[in-house]
Amino acid sequence: AQKDEMQSQSAYEQLKAAKEDEIKEGQDHLEEKQEELANTDESLAQAKEDLEDTRTSLAADQSFLANLKEKCQLTDQEYEQRTKTRQEEISAVSEALSFLTSDEAHDLFSRTFNFVQKAQVTTSDAQLRASKILAEVAHKTSSAQLAALAGEVKRDAFVKVKKAIDD
Repeated sequence: AQKDEMQSQSAYEQLKAAKEDEIKEGQDHLEEKQEELANTDESLAQAKEDLEDTRTSLAADQSFLANLKEKCQLTDQEYEQRTKTRQEEISAVSEALSFLTSDEAHDLFSRTFNFVQKAQVTTSDAQLRASKILAEVAHKTSSAQLAALAGEVKRDAFVKVKKAIDD
């Protein structure tokens, strides 16, 4: 009887150890599933947030696209109007050029615009005053550049232009 009881005790201990292992495994499995559930819930919350951000961004992009299409349409209309106006201007300029280059226009200009120079203008009072002011400032600041500029202003500024016209 003692042997049976020892076997029963041993069987009970083995059964108890096996059941404790099963319980421990079940608890470990439960903890894993709970952790997995927490991760899944977190991923779901992040995905919902991303979805909301994406929808907001999509709405903003669609609004921008609608505004852009409207602006493009207006720009196209303005471009067409400018192109039409430019074509009209080009044809008007071409017509004016054809008249201006005609022999009839040349004869009219040569009869009408015969200019005669009646007087020559010398250095103006404004040029002399400007030259004097620049010279004074150049002397006060000891600036060679201002002194050179005063000399240029004092001389006739149109010497080169007059020479080119005479030539």
